[in-house]
Amino acid sequence: MFTKGFDNDKYLAMQSEKIKERIDLFGGKLYLEFGGKLYDDFHASRVLPGFAPDSKLQMLLKLRDKAEILIVINASDIEKNKIRGDLGITYDLDTLRLIDVFRSVGLYVGSVVLTCYANQPAAKKFQKRLENLGVKVYRHYPIPGYPADVEFIVSDEGLGKNEYVETEKELVIVTAPGPGSGKMATCLSQLYHEHKRGIKAGYAKFETFPIWNLPLKHPVNMAYEAATADLNDVNMLDPYHFEAYGETTVNYNRDVEIFPVLSATFEQILGECPYKSPTDMGVNMAGNCIIDDEAVCKAAQQEIIRRYYSAMCSVRQGITEKDVVYKLELLMKQAGISSEDRPVIAAANKKAELTGEPATAIEMPDGTVITGKTSSLLGASSAAILNALKYLGGIDDDIHLISPTIIEPIQKLKVGHLGNRNPRLHIDEVLLALSICAATDPQAQKALQQLHLLSGCEAHASVILAAIDEKTFKKLGVNLTCEPTYQTKKLYHL
Repeated sequence: MFTKGFDNDKYLAMQSEKIKERIDLFGGKLYLEFGGKLYDDFHASRVLPGFAPDSKLQMLLKLRDKAEILIVINASDIEKNKIRGDLGITYDLDTLRLIDVFRSVGLYVGSVVLTCYANQPAAKKFQKRLENLGVKVYRHYPIPGYPADVEFIVSDEGLGKNEYVETEKELVIVTAPGPGSGKMATCLSQLYHEHKRGIKAGYAKFETFPIWNLPLKHPVNMAYEAATADLNDVNMLDPYHFEAYGETTVNYNRDVEIFPVLSATFEQILGECPYKSPTDMGVNMAGNCIIDDEAVCKAAQQEIIRRYYSAMCSVRQGITEKDVVYKLELLMKQAGISSEDRPVIAAANKKAELTGEPATAIEMPDGTVITGKTSSLLGASSAAILNALKYLGGIDDDIHLISPTIIEPIQKLKVGHLGNRNPRLHIDEVLLALSICAATDPQAQKALQQLHLLSGCEAHASVILAAIDEKTFKKLGVNLTCEPTYQTKKLYHL
């Protein structure tokens, strides 16, 4: 189940070397736009087993003496309180989180750029907050006609109107809390200003997906389409690369569509475009580090199914349009997969049908599927976690790891004093209770010692779970899907 398919050490070495080559190519400063998540790329770790979620960060640490971080955030996203879906926090708060993360490992965060700045009240407030915290802030403004009107864009009234970001290192990493933040426009703006100041500077793009030297319909590339279905991203062959080199490569629609404009912009700024295709712009060695294609394909297929169920739940919650589900259904058909390829789905739904209550199933590393049912004491997911820990620890199923005499006072506290209506223990509460029991019970201690083995396991719940249970599954590294239905008919769910 957990077959390694990706050589992370090889990736770190190759990617670092390619970035150094790109810096040397321009002979000065390089603005490196980071596509996707720089710090916690869990999508990549799921579809490329062996890829560490912090691989990109570890790679940057090899270049820390040369690099600084520039974080870009769209002022409109601040105004709209846009949420980062995987973490459940707003983009402005994630900006603070990212600064802390980078600083904690010794990377220099030079500044934050507010793009599309138009005096939005929330953006002005965030700028003041950053400055009070000692962070330098620059503002970039909306440019009429962007990105098509190249002549106006590359002028003092276009890019020239933006504030020039003062940087110190030869490698400037341009990253953001999420897509649509304006990273590319920020890089172009800096190239324009550097050129006017007589400073040699170049641009490149750090991309992980789609992987340019894998087939268009390889499951890993299809999983990227699944992950970006709500953004209307579509993988496609790079026509510019084929025309220039006679080589078939994979890119995605936004980069292919914008390339003529980017090429013209580079020509205006630098005198010539350093790249002949969107693929040329990228620095991506991931495809060269796959060591087990079968393992990677299976992992990517699971990701597509997970994305499909996630979208269905989002539609049920009223936060996603149905056309996203339709796109994912089509991707599943193209990949030749269905929900039957995810064993935990059938197991959880069968258990729910037999008991008449919500149920959860977890697939163990050896392929065994363990289930949990709802009881008066525990929610189905809490029961499934305990049953899984028993299985992994070789503990008899009849043994009570947590005595009802311990659970009942917790329930009274929840309902009687903390205002909870549901007396059943959530996963985090169960794990805390198990930790207390482990102080005196060797079996409970043995069960706790198995927790790390849950990382990478697959799970499915027959209903949409409470947010706290979803978050705890994520913290444990368990890949969760849910049926797009609630246990109750309420509109508001915690």
